[in-house]
Amino acid sequence: MKKALLAGLMLLAMAGSAAAQTRENDKRNNAKKENTMKTIHLTKADFLKKVADYETNPQEWKYLGDKPALIDFYATWCGPCKALAPVLEELAAEYGDQIYIYKVDTGEEQELAAVFGIRSIPSLLFIPREGKPQMAVGAMPKAALKEHIDRILLGK
Repeated sequence: MKKALLAGLMLLAMAGSAAAQTRENDKRNNAKKENTMKTIHLTKADFLKKVADYETNPQEWKYLGDKPALIDFYATWCGPCKALAPVLEELAAEYGDQIYIYKVDTGEEQELAAVFGIRSIPSLLFIPREGKPQMAVGAMPKAALKEHIDRILLGK
């Protein structure tokens, strides 16, 4: 009887350990999924579909996205833009599916840059779900970017 009881307890302990391991693996996998969010390169065609169709409706801003967005207008030759790029990748991973972080190469997408009056880079366009977008010019430290994202995009 004692052997059967001991064997039963061992089976329960092993099952509990396996369940705990499964939960731990699930946590790790979910963390990996969250951290796989990346910045998204936008072309003019993508912009018109995902952000705003300024050709159809040039007089009124109407955001088309399903969550807030940050758009980085950059150039491949720009030093501050290169310094900002890894910070934006980190933020994309940290915020996961709460926001979109888009990138527009002003050299390739000159029309988009002109439409938004981009004169210096990097320029960052913060687009909340409701209300008007806000532009910031220049590379910002990560803490300042997080503050802007939290306040402007997420209303925290």
